[in-house]
Amino acid sequence: MKIIGLNQNIIWKDKRANFSLIEEKFKNWEADLFLLPEMFSTGFYMKPDEVADEHQESLSWMISFAKSKNSAIAGSVSVKENDKFYNRFYFVKPDGSFHFYDKKHLFTYSGEDKVYTSGNNRVIVEYLGFRILLQVCFDARFPVFARNKKDYDVILYVANWPETRVLAWETLTRARAIENQAYVFALNRIGTDGNNLKYQESSHCFFADGSEISTKNEDFVFAELNLEKLQNFRKDFPFLEDADDFILK
Repeated sequence: MKIIGLNQNIIWKDKRANFSLIEEKFKNWEADLFLLPEMFSTGFYMKPDEVADEHQESLSWMISFAKSKNSAIAGSVSVKENDKFYNRFYFVKPDGSFHFYDKKHLFTYSGEDKVYTSGNNRVIVEYLGFRILLQVCFDARFPVFARNKKDYDVILYVANWPETRVLAWETLTRARAIENQAYVFALNRIGTDGNNLKYQESSHCFFADGSEISTKNEDFVFAELNLEKLQNFRKDFPFLEDADDFILK
């Protein structure tokens, strides 16, 4: 499975401008999955009443994009549903069908928990033979929620993770790959947001042993995921068999 992640300098609170930017960046590329960062259509904004999708604007655009490229596309957006706001990670398949995960671990340091509603469910998407766990930004700090119960092969993390804490981002996402014997594609945004927070290029794709497998240029992060290679690694090093039993409450 070929994944291309966009190092996106998100245009603050301007959905149409971000849609156009993404289309332009990806127009000459082919992939099985195009990956976008957290809140790719607006930036990480804590006044969702001003920016949240109420009529599936971002989802509709993603469906159109997926069909036009005959590829999957995934990323998170701000959504209003039943008078509540969610940081929602959509995974849209080439035929326009989709799955979504609502971010569970809301970033209390920024007040995200005061304006957004936490999701409760882990979401695993099956695509091209891979089982893919969807996670958003702050989720990377909580390993129990991402514990591999032999039910997934890949974790996708999408984020707006500032450069001041980027060492934690890189360390945590690499650790999630090692401890769960899974691919981890961790995509962060770049640039500066409307709150003057800075984001450095810090996206990666790790193999199950923690090694970096992605390649990069200024705009993109590329990775080829090989399911047979992963399965053979797990067979040679069956660490998941020794994991402690636990129950999530």
